[in-house]
Order: sequence, then structure tokens, then C-alpha cells
Amino acid sequence: MPLLARSVQTPLHIEVRRGAVADLGKILQDGRISSGGDVAVVVGPGLGERVVDLLRPSLNSAEIYVTGGGTLDAALELSNKLRSGHFDAVVGIGGGKTVDTAKYAASRWGLPMVSVATSLANDGIASPVASLVNDGIKGSYGVHIPFGVIVDLDFVEHGPELVNRAGIGDVISNISALADWELARQVRGEPVDGLAASLARMGAEAILTMPGDMSDDAFVTVLAEALISSGLAMAVCGSSRPSSGGCHEIMHAVDSLFPDTASHGELAGMGALFCTFLRGDERRLKQMSDCLARHQLPRTPSDVGLDADQFVQVIEFAPRTRPDRYTILEHLAMTPEQTRQKLAEYNDVIATL
Repeated sequence: MPLLARSVQTPLHIEVRRGAVADLGKILQDGRISSGGDVAVVVGPGLGERVVDLLRPSLNSAEIYVTGGGTLDAALELSNKLRSGHFDAVVGIGGGKTVDTAKYAASRWGLPMVSVATSLANDGIASPVASLVNDGIKGSYGVHIPFGVIVDLDFVEHGPELVNRAGIGDVISNISALADWELARQVRGEPVDGLAASLARMGAEAILTMPGDMSDDAFVTVLAEALISSGLAMAVCGSSRPSSGGCHEIMHAVDSLFPDTASHGELAGMGALFCTFLRGDERRLKQMSDCLARHQLPRTPSDVGLDADQFVQVIEFAPRTRPDRYTILEHLAMTPEQTRQKLAEYNDVIATL
């Protein structure tokens, strides 16, 4: 993906708590976000519309746009609607597809955007990246980081549990992405941004060992903060490098070859575990496997419905999704037969953990 604009710009407002959405009207009164109160609110179907109903008294002058989201066409359509209006800020309310659509459309016209997450599926809630499908292939597009990030635990609690749990896989995949970054430094001399690496690593380490589950406010708060921290890491270094390595190459390859197999976070977590096995890091492999198993997330290709032949295709295709990126997959450059052998060994090891 192209480099993002390098910036240490951070959101002006971050909140993770119950009842946070109720204060959205006050947040938008901050002149640095909305100078005149002319706000476009972008929602996805379902929970996003429920949030708007609750906020309508404080957003009575806002224009509401509903989007299916998730595609570049939807983002461009929304962008054209924003251009035809007179807005000084955009609020994206919903899951990852809705937020990414709003981020892209707002960035097209340089409008500040506030991200209101109703799920914790991935780190897109606070990242300078919009993941959008174009011609059947999901791509990553550089956008401005949200000016505000709000996670209301009340709404997360009522969202689909599996969707929220997937964010755990996305967070711990940072461990693998950072190992790939270090490998690229050693082999190709690629510079590593220490601050970005620290931000990405802290949240992942916390989730690896944090007790509790999605029914526990303390755990959900740490997960939300870890996802936000991951997004900030990308903003600091100017690319998705701290949070995207071979794990995400595998995820994007599955999305391209076998669409709708599993969610972003589920595939990133599974891909990270496989890449960690390829590195021979037994300590990390056990830590990550235990975490994924504890939260009932997939660990093997068969867990997401992929057979050995399909996964061999995925690994062969994966480097093409990020041709500028050096990861354990590029380093090993395995043949299909080598991949098949490694997968068999991997499945045997995971079965014992």
C-alpha cells in the first residue's frame, strides 16, 4: 500500500466507557472538530441507526446518511454526497465497514471525522487506513486519522459477540507483524520506528495475558484501548507496518481467493499464529494459541473452512497482496509442497497445545 502521510497527530478526543455516546454533542462543540456545527452523520444498518435515534436531540441540525459501506464505490458515493453539502465535520457510527467508508469520504475533502465504534472487530476504529473492497479485492487506502474516537461499552455489549471477539485476533497479530518488521530490518535494513512498535506491542501484550472475556468491562476496555493504540502506531510511523505483516497478507489473500470465509480479525489472528510457527518461536506460539483458544477464535485453516489445497493457494498468493512488504512468507519463499508439509506439521503442533 502507499505510504500514509507521516504524522504524530493524535485524536483530540478518546473515550472508552459506558454512556460515552451521550456526550457526542458536547464533543462536536469543540471548535477544532466542528467549527459551525454543520455535521454529516454516517451510519450503517442496524445498531448505527439506533445510536442516531438516541442522539437525535443533540444532532438535530445534522444530515444523516445510511451506507452499506465496505466498498470503494460506497465510499466514493458518500464522498460525492458530502461534497454537495456544506459540512465541517463527519461522524461515522457503526462497525468497521461504516467507519472506514466515513474515514475515506471525509479524507477526500479534508473534513475532520469522529469515529463512534459500535463493535471492536479490528483496529480500523482509530487507524489512518480504510479497508475497502474494489473490484472484488480488499485494499488499504491511506486516510486521515479520526479527530475523535468514541467506544461506548453499552453498544459494544449489545453487538454480535463473535464480531467483537474478532478484534482480539487483530490485536495479537501485532506480535507477528512486529516480528516481520524486525526481520525486514535485519535482512533488508528497513528502518523500524521504535515509538510505533511500542504502541503496537503494548496492547497486544496486554490482551495476551488479560483475564476475562467480552462479558467483562475491564477486558473490553483493554481491548478497545489496544485497538486504538494499534491505530495510533500506524499514524506515528506513516504506514500499517506495525500492525500488518505476513498475518495480514494471509488475511487479504483469503479475502481475495475465498471471500466471506471469516472476518478480518479472525483471519489475522490465525495467520499470525501460522507465521509465528514458521519462525520457530515456540514461546510466542503457545502464548498466542492459548489466547485464541481461550476466546474461541480460529487457529487453523480448517477452523475457518479452508482445506489444505486452499491454504496452499493462499500462502502462494499472499505476498502479492503487499508486494512492497518483507515478511516471513517472502523470507522463506516456500514452494507449494513445502507449504503443504509445514501446514501438516503446524496442525500437529496446534493439536497438542
